[in-house]
Amino acid sequence: MVNRNFNPFPVLTTERLTLRQLSIDDQQDIFALRSDTEINKYLDREPSKTIEDAISFISKINDNIQKNKSIYWVITLTKTKTFVGTICLFDFSDEKNSCEIGYELMTKFQSQGIMKEAIEEVIAYSFQTLQFQKIVAFTHNKNQHSIKLLMKFNFFQSPETNKENSDYSVFALTPIN
Repeated sequence: MVNRNFNPFPVLTTERLTLRQLSIDDQQDIFALRSDTEINKYLDREPSKTIEDAISFISKINDNIQKNKSIYWVITLTKTKTFVGTICLFDFSDEKNSCEIGYELMTKFQSQGIMKEAIEEVIAYSFQTLQFQKIVAFTHNKNQHSIKLLMKFNFFQSPETNKENSDYSVFALTPIN
């Protein structure tokens, strides 16, 4: 069993981006992200209805990070510190040595290569630092942008199906040895 400890929080950086911990100061941005109908269109979740929903979400996320159950980054543009989205790893399985990846990007920042840059960094962190042997992603069958993004990183569509919702396909990635 790998000892996963997110204290201190692992800040990741790329050429344009800083991936940092979620804070209470992000409540307006989290509310905007989680209440956006375009973003929620392909997600199986209730959209945020109030700022209190966002605050509660932030608290839950940071509690899970403290317990090393998941890791959740806010994606910001390094130069301006602008909140553009989020990316996370969760559903850790020591048995399967795997985790699930999730991500979302504010609509006005989509199609700019931002998520590609963030995912590349998180995949490297998953395999090199956390030493997972498999990353899984569940993507709505109609979310072509997400499917194309996963395919760029050589995720393969798994023959297993999402038992809870047949509208979602399962994708998986293993490290290249």
